[in-house]
Amino acid sequence: MQGGTFYCSPVDETAYRNAQGEINRLPCVFERALLARHAVCELAASHQIAERETIACSQGAAHAECARLAELLREKSAFALGVTDTRRILPHAMLMKIQCGGLAGMRQVFDPEALAPNVRRLVRLARERTGDIEALPFSEIVKGIAAWKSRRRHGGGGQ
Repeated sequence: MQGGTFYCSPVDETAYRNAQGEINRLPCVFERALLARHAVCELAASHQIAERETIACSQGAAHAECARLAELLREKSAFALGVTDTRRILPHAMLMKIQCGGLAGMRQVFDPEALAPNVRRLVRLARERTGDIEALPFSEIVKGIAAWKSRRRHGGGGQ
């Protein structure tokens, strides 16, 4: 990953949002999975804004392809997630399940020898093998979404 650092007051959310939009004009579609270190991408560019990390895509065409893939993963995972409408705002945990589980499912189908899902490689392999993102074997990929569990936090506090 490559990138730079931009500093603004940690309490000034408006300044952060403005800086984020200025610095990261093409936010990575799978940013949550990359930030959680559940996936990698050769086109990802990391930027530090205040005390936060954001990830941008370095290629417009790849960003559009990933956006379509993410939309399909979200749509096809409704049953596995137990929801009827995935177009609504979803909780963070559910979005993580879609992104991380979806990429894990794609890794199982298209690149089972890989140690971690590589977003760009998976999209490229999927397109080569199926000809079209729309034709992916979503019944197999969604198994990864259904099976994905977040890492448990360790430490004190609470029950």
